Amino acid sequence: MARTEEAIIKLSKRLCDMMLGDLEKAKRPVLEATKCALDNTLYNHKVGYLTPGGKMVRTELNVSSVKKMSRAVFMLEVLLRNIDSGAVNTKRELYYISKGEIKHSPRLKPLDFEEQDESDETIDFITEMLECYREDMNCYANDRGGQTYSQQLVVEETLPDGTKATIELSQLGTSPFQPKNRPQNLKLRTKGKVDFALIVESEGTANTLVANGFTKRNKCILLGAQGVPSNAVRGWAKRIQDQLAIPMYFFGDLDAYTLQNIYRTLKAGSAASLIRNSDYSAPDVKFLGVLPEDIEKYDLPDYAVKESDPQEARALKKASDALKNDPFFRDSRNKGLAKILHWLLKNKRRCEQQSFFSVSPKDPVMPEKIILEKIKNRVYV
Repeated sequence: MARTEEAIIKLSKRLCDMMLGDLEKAKRPVLEATKCALDNTLYNHKVGYLTPGGKMVRTELNVSSVKKMSRAVFMLEVLLRNIDSGAVNTKRELYYISKGEIKHSPRLKPLDFEEQDESDETIDFITEMLECYREDMNCYANDRGGQTYSQQLVVEETLPDGTKATIELSQLGTSPFQPKNRPQNLKLRTKGKVDFALIVESEGTANTLVANGFTKRNKCILLGAQGVPSNAVRGWAKRIQDQLAIPMYFFGDLDAYTLQNIYRTLKAGSAASLIRNSDYSAPDVKFLGVLPEDIEKYDLPDYAVKESDPQEARALKKASDALKNDPFFRDSRNKGLAKILHWLLKNKRRCEQQSFFSVSPKDPVMPEKIILEKIKNRVYV
């Protein structure tokens, strides 16, 4: 859940006071955090995104946990300092800030992070303890909200100093709009009717559609998701869904990785981000394709999954596990998506979104025609 800066500061002080009080009483301090994992994941189609169950990760001070707990206090101080000053940093920058702190204070050497993964885990542990977003603590993994094009969309942004900026996407020429940092600071309106939003897995393909006139001919919003969607992309899609209430479609590859890691994350969030899925998922987005039936209907080139490739083999294994254990794919309302996973496991084939360009090679607008045909005929899941 999102928390105000005041609430984060208050919770942090209470946490540190509790730890100090326990130490003064010769008691072992205990830190508890929401368990962000699949075995603590719930899904209700009425809610629309993955939510945490009641399991907690409990860390008690001992020889093996002293570094973890000390690092948490150390990084918490860095993050609170950012809140106080208004500074903003990426995870990578926070890694180097912590290295700098340790460099100038030799007594902190035992807390040094050898790799960024270690500092990232500490930041995640802190947010899971405080049940807040890392964005609430001015920490961003990637602030790019996806390249967005539209002739109708108008965005009003509230800047940090309270002033407002208005951006009309139709005035940007060939440049995309890319919302920065918190999409929650953006208010959306449209000039006239918008029929739909199309979220394209490949940013390159999204740009190609725009260059070929997609947003000129259609009253729409077109967004390049740049692969696995960052929190910024997810939050931006959520903003479009909630403020404009227009049909939303996802156009991407037909493979296990896309369905689980990209589309599911965009639509319902992930187990790793259970505490932020409510504001960083767009439950209304439909899977437009590529669908299994598209291969035969449009005679699309598809490819055998190379099980000798570790990445593709891992994606198939995850698909099998998802059908058994993932509450999203097990929900009856998502049986159409589960059916696609079954098809992928049975046939071990994959088909890329760019295959639509093979249907009529001399017609650069053919992919657009197919997309519009699928939307009109409700050929999506």
